[in-house]
Amino acid sequence: MIRITTELVCQLIHSQFPEWSHLAIVPVEKSGHDNRTYRLGSELTVRLPSHEHYASAVEKELAWLPIFKPHLSLPIPVPIAQGKPTNEYPLPWSVNRWIEGDTVTHANVVDLNKFAEDLADFLKELEAIDASHGIPSGIQNFHRGGNLAVYDQDTRSVIDKLSDQYDQKLLTEIWELALATKYQSAPLWLHGDVAVGNLLVRNGRLCGVIDFGTIGVGDPSSDLVMAWNYFDNESRGIFLDRMNFDQDTINRARGWAMWKALITYAWIEPSSEASNWGKHVIDVIIQDYKCL
Repeated sequence: MIRITTELVCQLIHSQFPEWSHLAIVPVEKSGHDNRTYRLGSELTVRLPSHEHYASAVEKELAWLPIFKPHLSLPIPVPIAQGKPTNEYPLPWSVNRWIEGDTVTHANVVDLNKFAEDLADFLKELEAIDASHGIPSGIQNFHRGGNLAVYDQDTRSVIDKLSDQYDQKLLTEIWELALATKYQSAPLWLHGDVAVGNLLVRNGRLCGVIDFGTIGVGDPSSDLVMAWNYFDNESRGIFLDRMNFDQDTINRARGWAMWKALITYAWIEPSSEASNWGKHVIDVIIQDYKCL
């Protein structure tokens, strides 16, 4: 990971965009893992990849978000400038428009069912954008939209590791059901990281979607993970019904959610917030699967 500080961001702005050097630079509280975000005045943000693995996201967002924006009813980031690598910070970075809103929690959403509808409608708008010249899913977006089997070994090893806590046979059944089919239709655009940290809410409603660094075209199932990561039983049903995919797609989506929950629970420090989140999602997936 590259050490990114306010002083470094100030240096980058002053040297490459002196017209903004008078603006205050303040780190965003929930900045994320893949990128670090800083407020630049009241209307702009500076977005810097934290590792070279995430550097390709800058060019993708600069190329595609201006194309996406007219087709989407909710605000998304608008890149307005690309920063160049330096000796102190050796990766490309960007300046974007700030979007007002708070990171989604269960406390700040007024109506979970309506939120499920709003998120589904946004994803359907994204999927409707012409994907014929889009970026194929793969290493560049950690295989979101690609073949879930790429994570087969990791998933099975964690299932084995947790055999004293969970029904190994049941988890394997859920996983193998997710792997049983492959996406056969035309590739669709997907966000790649539909998670609470990338969704904004204002006045209790979804008001914006950020962090498109993992966009790609392919199987949209990985964009459905919020069904288990966030929604309750009723809103989960509303979300999945509104997305209108077949059961095979939902099974693959459940697999994506389970893979991420398993590795988060098993690989992150025990009893940490992230690890507890992973365990909760595993429990939700099991309960939901048993009700099928």
